[in-house]
Amino acid sequence: MAEIIPLKAWRYHTSLIPDIDQLVSPLFDVVSEKQRQKQYQNPHNSIHLSVPKGDNPAENARHTLKKWKQNGIIVQDQIPGIYVYYQHFQLPGSIRHFCRKGFICNIRVYDWDEKVILRHENTMPVSVNDRTEILAKTQLNVSPTHGLYEDTGFLLEKYMDESMETPLYETEDYQGVKDVLSVIRDPDVINIFTSHLRDKQIVLADGHHRYAGSLAYKKQQQANNPTHTGGEGYNYHMMYLTNMESDDIRVLPTHRLIHGLKDFDQKKVMERIESNFIVKPVDNAYDLNEIIVGKQWAFGLLFNGNAFKIRLKPENFRNITWKFPEKIKALDVTVLHYFVIEKALGIPGKKHTTSNNISFDRSFADCLMKVTTKQAQMAIIVNEITMEKIKDVCFSGHILPQKSTYFYPKVICGFLFDSIDENEFHKNVNLSL
Repeated sequence: MAEIIPLKAWRYHTSLIPDIDQLVSPLFDVVSEKQRQKQYQNPHNSIHLSVPKGDNPAENARHTLKKWKQNGIIVQDQIPGIYVYYQHFQLPGSIRHFCRKGFICNIRVYDWDEKVILRHENTMPVSVNDRTEILAKTQLNVSPTHGLYEDTGFLLEKYMDESMETPLYETEDYQGVKDVLSVIRDPDVINIFTSHLRDKQIVLADGHHRYAGSLAYKKQQQANNPTHTGGEGYNYHMMYLTNMESDDIRVLPTHRLIHGLKDFDQKKVMERIESNFIVKPVDNAYDLNEIIVGKQWAFGLLFNGNAFKIRLKPENFRNITWKFPEKIKALDVTVLHYFVIEKALGIPGKKHTTSNNISFDRSFADCLMKVTTKQAQMAIIVNEITMEKIKDVCFSGHILPQKSTYFYPKVICGFLFDSIDENEFHKNVNLSL
């Protein structure tokens, strides 16, 4: 199924490696405005390629890339490889150390209906167009998307561990995550990786808009190329692949914040909620996220001065009228949006993805602060979705509701770049590997 190949990455010149901390950047869709402004001050920070500034950002990225290549800011590796990427991290409130192990390669771009790359959320056209334009101008995959493959035998991990004995470089990001990169260049070992993925489907964990941008660009180029062979650079996309069977794959919850609702009345909201949920007041709001852990259809509600645990009355589940498959209806996030956001708060389901009254926050502490300081009228605290449920939905051919997942940590930008320019791509890699 999934065809992967090694690549010859473009990387920062060795003279710049001591400053790698100042060159990497968060992904374009998670970087804050404050972070952006700080990183823009460094003329060689990778943000100039991933989130370019100006009235014509794609053209500016193209110009920056050309200058960097000419001046030797980035140089191309001479031997193709699969780049091993480990992320060491801890979660707030836990003493456990995690290490998410994976590798970066090129993967063939498949259309969604080919069922090789399985998306778990929909994309927004404006964001896809933005990524497509930058890809078209730069001919560069600036940062890898994140895909998951299934391997209960953990065949590849031993080769990755061996590679990590001689890392190329490492850095620590703004969240305290240690990112380490190494490379495998042995053709025999690379063949083990490529062969092992041939019977795998890939669940796209993160980077839906970037992958969709590659897919859109491939279709454009294929339509305009009468001699299309399938081997052109535009047929490939850079991806970070991790084993979904690993216990170090963490999916964090994404809480909902409600603000700006006209005539918002906590008492009336709670009366409507009580018709569908078992409600229990919580004395210490700081305990709320722990009280609901592991309980199906259980949520926390934070108001200014009050906190509640709510859990759907099981007999009410059948009252969901949205025409979703049963697997989707049974998800916590569906129950939340139907019974709380639509029925109790009066925001119709069809407006949930565009409503200005709903925002998202992954920090429980932030949610509590925003409610306490009246930046939000209420916060809805949710459980994380399990990897098993993600697999169940994706392999069944369905898509999860909006903001169901947040794979942590995010991949950083700047460790390596991948050219799909025809001249560079075909000297890039021996496709017979």
